[in-house]
Amino acid sequence: MNKWRILAGAIVASFALSTLIVQGPDWFGAKPPGPAANTPANPPPWQVTVNPDGSSQALGFTLGTSTLADVRQRHGVDVQIAIVAAPGEDGTLEAYVDPAPAGLIAGKLVVTAALPAEALRAMRARSPKSQFMGSTTRKYALTAADEAQALNARITSLAFIPQASLDAEVVLARFGKPAERLRSNAHQEHFLYPTQGMDVIVDSEGKELIQYVAPRDFALLRQPLKAAP
Repeated sequence: MNKWRILAGAIVASFALSTLIVQGPDWFGAKPPGPAANTPANPPPWQVTVNPDGSSQALGFTLGTSTLADVRQRHGVDVQIAIVAAPGEDGTLEAYVDPAPAGLIAGKLVVTAALPAEALRAMRARSPKSQFMGSTTRKYALTAADEAQALNARITSLAFIPQASLDAEVVLARFGKPAERLRSNAHQEHFLYPTQGMDVIVDSEGKELIQYVAPRDFALLRQPLKAAP
């Protein structure tokens, strides 16, 4: 099983968000986080603005509208963009950011963006290099031309891994009372905020994860949890 998917547990496979968690060193260096502050341009992870059309703004991006070019502009040229795919999958287009400050909180960020399946397959076929991430999942580098195309892809979801550990008390104090709390196993608990399109996963044995989708798409986060035994 892909180690990156263990912690998130419930995210829809098409988003591939949880590939960031355990195997982070394969993507990220050990760069120290730079200075950050809570500003409108650099909001903390619990600050989500919901739009009338069912989209939302989180971590400085508007889900469904902002693009990977906005990620590159915000976080610089060190943002890594690639296609991540398991066997039998077309894959997902993802950008990885480290460090990714959110207000005064240091962390790491994975951004998933939408591209048609045929475009993903074509980019994988042209990839100059690929490498394993876990047992079977592979990361495919993009050609310069394909990366230029990928920068126009719109963001569909975000996953933020805070450097500091969270517990239930901190989550309730910062994020407020959730609509629902669900355990996916003995050490992971999901704090679900459908109005904000947010799932905060507290893990007593690993790193915490905060997942964001547009509130209108929250069923993509909730449904796998509902279907789990």
